[in-house]
Amino acid sequence: MKVLVTGGAGFIGSHVVDSLIDHGHQVVVVDDLSTGKEENINPEVKFYKMNIRDPEMERIFTEERPDVLNHHAAQMSVNVSVARPLFDAEVNVLGSLNLIELCKKHGVKRFIYISTGGAVYGEPRYLPCDEAHPVDPLSQYGVTKHTVEHYLYLYRFNYGLDYIILRYPNVYGPRQDPYGEAGVVAIFTGQMLKGQQVVINGDGNQERDFVYIDDVVRANLIALTIPFSELRAATKASNGRSDNFVYNLGSGKGTSVNRIFEELRQIIGYQREPVHGPPREGEVYKICLEASKAEKALGWRPKVGLREGLKKTVAWFEGQIL
Repeated sequence: MKVLVTGGAGFIGSHVVDSLIDHGHQVVVVDDLSTGKEENINPEVKFYKMNIRDPEMERIFTEERPDVLNHHAAQMSVNVSVARPLFDAEVNVLGSLNLIELCKKHGVKRFIYISTGGAVYGEPRYLPCDEAHPVDPLSQYGVTKHTVEHYLYLYRFNYGLDYIILRYPNVYGPRQDPYGEAGVVAIFTGQMLKGQQVVINGDGNQERDFVYIDDVVRANLIALTIPFSELRAATKASNGRSDNFVYNLGSGKGTSVNRIFEELRQIIGYQREPVHGPPREGEVYKICLEASKAEKALGWRPKVGLREGLKKTVAWFEGQIL
């Protein structure tokens, strides 16, 4: 099968690409390298340095004729979305719509869309959040990611484009960028290994649902190959509908930023106390995701525990930094 992966030079996308190659698929990667890294690109893929909004994207579809699109490319910073909402919408909505239109035009069989479970629901009314939870984003990022979900439903209903939406939790692991906008695991790990001061935004009691990269990659592989007839039946059994292909990925448990700090401090042997800065605008205080629908429909559940995942992450960073 030939798979076009957007954002395939990024943290998560590059791991997905590696696994696709390992499983014998042909892979084409599109990434503008604005946040992705060239060293993350698997040497066995065909790589195009291009923005997903570029009209030249059609040439890639014409030449490569992918069977499936795996769409990881995004403007993924909550802070940037708050500061630059027009740019956020251009990338996440217009860029995605460009891809959806090209999939429709060129007969792509399946669209795997990476959404966010941490930002679409807003401040939770109950925990863990399942897919039936009201969608009330607190950031422009959450709004734009959710908007594309509606477009995919529309394009399946009107044009028959099959899709699967994976709402990600906080994903961590090797290759995550510890600089600038990144997850707290990567940031804290990089700071601790360099002996730098760790800064926790807010009081540190804010909670996220942390899932290790290998588990998320496995969900992408399932989404690629599972027959839609099987998916429809399992989805209808889980929520009474056979046309709602949106799945949370998560552990169902919230972990505080303070606990992440303490776990990493013990693993690394970091001696300094953290300092606390102001909370970030537009971020949810506590969130975790109910993933029983993904378990029933996709046969997916996370396998890597937090401590094990953090140790693996630290080991990789040690090889990069020390």
